[in-house]
Amino acid sequence: MLYRKVPKTGDELSILGFGCMRLPLKDGRIDEERATRQLRHAIDRGVNYVDTAWPYHGGESEPFVGRALAGGYRERVRVATKLPAWLVQSRADMDRYLDAQLEKLATSRIDYYLIHSLNGPAWERVAALGVGEFLDRARADGRIGNAGFSFHGAPDEFPRIVDGYPWEFCQIQYNYLDAERQAGTAGLRYAASKRLAVMVMEPLRGGMLGGEPPAPVAALWREAERPRTPAEWALRWVWDHPEVTVALSGMNDETQIEENLATAAGVRDGSLTAAETELVARAGAKYREIMKVDCTGCSYCLPCPSGVDIPSSFDAFNVWHTFGKPQQANFSYIVRTAGIFTGQPAYASLCSRCMDCEEKCPQGLPIPDLLEQVAALFEGDGFREREATIRRALQN
Repeated sequence: MLYRKVPKTGDELSILGFGCMRLPLKDGRIDEERATRQLRHAIDRGVNYVDTAWPYHGGESEPFVGRALAGGYRERVRVATKLPAWLVQSRADMDRYLDAQLEKLATSRIDYYLIHSLNGPAWERVAALGVGEFLDRARADGRIGNAGFSFHGAPDEFPRIVDGYPWEFCQIQYNYLDAERQAGTAGLRYAASKRLAVMVMEPLRGGMLGGEPPAPVAALWREAERPRTPAEWALRWVWDHPEVTVALSGMNDETQIEENLATAAGVRDGSLTAAETELVARAGAKYREIMKVDCTGCSYCLPCPSGVDIPSSFDAFNVWHTFGKPQQANFSYIVRTAGIFTGQPAYASLCSRCMDCEEKCPQGLPIPDLLEQVAALFEGDGFREREATIRRALQN
């Protein structure tokens, strides 16, 4: 495992961080035995940065992390979690959430504490409520070690937040499809110029860049002089930027974990050749050309007041259009939206156009319009028959 230093403190962090937003599931809940085994194996191999948040897995991610890090593992890692800024209504709320998170994580100190999902207006709101004084006090009394924020806003909002408080670090969405979106490369460099460590979320864009690529992208990868997996290309591109401190991967499969660990053991910044960098740029352009819905699966749009599983709907839509797999897409859509395991249907057609999701979407997607397209694609002729067949197969 390779490590990079936090500029303001000298703390050495593994370049691969373990993200706990997409842990393996069993019967709709975290598969605790498997997820614990995965997390501890990654730590045994050198991962020392574990990232979670208040809303992940419906509030169950933080308690899971607390239990999984028992038995000496807590002392081997830096734990990161996030204040749910959108829920905070007062200065007192900030302490209340932090204290609850310390209890859920079974720890007396959160090493890296972020203000979650900021954009310009959200920052102005929490700043007015006294978040700066809250962070000062939490650092002084030892409840947190380092203060940071995660960002999902417009490019011009990012520098204002960076300059708004003496942060140690920030977290941005960054991958070869998002180099010019949200904070983007300009934001990455600006944060680094202010000596902030930069943690990267979505380096594989919700896993999409790590799976089997669509044929046009696969054809580009075959042009490479040195063969690499799609996940390795994506991670290498992120780590090729010296300003990046940690790349967070929501690993939930043993094969993924081994592949990412192997990549993280030998990637230094500047290791991609000019030809390889150009090839990755071409792959990104091809993805943008063929992609139908630019969703990362972050789930900030949830819960939907009408019960729609928005990320699953868009994922199935992209599997059909971007990856050319209609059969897999139909199966995925029905399994994840028909309520087979939960008893609560979550079809795209349930959308009431309340617009709540559009206000929360980090990507600024026209979600209701897109859900209408999803419903038209999947819920047309033969939908109920397909659903009944799959339901019988899974419930027998």
